[in-house]
Amino acid sequence: MILRSMLYTPGNSLRLVTKAATLPMDAVILDLEDAVPLADKETARILARDAMKLFKTRGILVFARVNSMASGFTEEDVAVVVTKDLDGLMLAKTESASDVKKLDTILGKAERRSKLAAGRIKVVTLIESAKGVMNSYAIACASKRIVALAFGAGDYYRDLGKDVSTLSYDETELLFARSQIVNVSRAVGLQAIDTPYLGLLTDRERFMNEVKIASQLGFNGKQCIHPTQINPVNEAFSPSDSEAAYAGRLVEAFKSAEAKGLGAISFEGKMIDKMSYMQAKELLSKKESMSIREKKEGEVSTVSILDIFR
Repeated sequence: MILRSMLYTPGNSLRLVTKAATLPMDAVILDLEDAVPLADKETARILARDAMKLFKTRGILVFARVNSMASGFTEEDVAVVVTKDLDGLMLAKTESASDVKKLDTILGKAERRSKLAAGRIKVVTLIESAKGVMNSYAIACASKRIVALAFGAGDYYRDLGKDVSTLSYDETELLFARSQIVNVSRAVGLQAIDTPYLGLLTDRERFMNEVKIASQLGFNGKQCIHPTQINPVNEAFSPSDSEAAYAGRLVEAFKSAEAKGLGAISFEGKMIDKMSYMQAKELLSKKESMSIREKKEGEVSTVSILDIFR
């Protein structure tokens, strides 16, 4: 499950949902939380559920961001959106392992009602508070459903008594939280997804700087809130063709050396060992998975709103 780019789409907007189904992101997040007013929650759940098939035809992973456990709406969200077309849930404002375990129980019941295999629906935990950051390891270990930890800088920085509009260019204020989430994710074998960019949509330089920061820190992908952000994010978190070609040559060279009983060799001016070999294999596997997803996306160039009703 590759999660480079995850695009938020309000679950209560048929127009935006239909538009989103034509875009090249890895996953859509049908938002039932902050983007949906209280009066529209029920409508949003139904629309999100019925619109999922638009994305599945293009090989796009479908997630629904459900309301936090503290909201009292989580169980209602889950009861409606868990279907065969749903890949996973994003749990808003995850603060503890208890939050995840409660969601796990709710999901188990929903899977049985929908006749889905146990554990079929995956989870991305959205870390949006100081408490969530400090509990991130316990959160990551709380369920086998979890495939990624995601960071939400807006609510996190607000929790610190600050506003994201005051962030410095290099965003050093977020360094601890980001590093914690990346390190925890790596420690338990999960993906780490960076916060949505919350600055001006027209400030492309600052957006690209934030993408660079996330990539250098070790995030696997980034949440997006606008279609123009998808391609730059996909490119930033994907191996380039030249990187893949280099990795392919390295793998072949190391295999040959290993067959001769060697554990480290000189390759194109650098010393490489087993760690370099494993890293190159992982890069090639990632490149292959991305190519398969992009091929599936290219097979269907348009979607119709009528597909919701078929």
